[in-house]
Amino acid sequence: MATLTEVKNGVRIEKDFLGEKEVPNYAYYGVQTMRAVENFPITGYKIHEGLIKAFAIVKKAAALANTDVGRLELNKGGAIAEAAQEILDGKWHDHFIVDPIQGGAGTSMNMNANEVIANRALELLGMEKGDYHYISP
Repeated sequence: MATLTEVKNGVRIEKDFLGEKEVPNYAYYGVQTMRAVENFPITGYKIHEGLIKAFAIVKKAAALANTDVGRLELNKGGAIAEAAQEILDGKWHDHFIVDPIQGGAGTSMNMNANEVIANRALELLGMEKGDYHYISP
């Protein structure tokens, strides 16, 4: 799991199992997305809007279902669902920065979606982006 170590000079320092990395503080994506961008600069294309929205539909449905069955606290599930809905409404698409062609089975795109949604949900709850102890991608 990635963790936030500090925020300064317009960047936040996130740490994962590979070490620390600076992430622009404006960004809703996180350290794993940054690594994917560096490791798989294949086409330079952007992820299609339809696929971004499809990820948001699945993530929203998962948040609502897990909240309904008591596996996710109401405030967390609500914030995640709201963040996913904002993506469905066309917001935050510029934070989906991984190349659509990657070295795996869509893992980088999935993590990019998880980080954007988690960081926006944290922000909706009045917390700092990257504070993954509360909501983890």
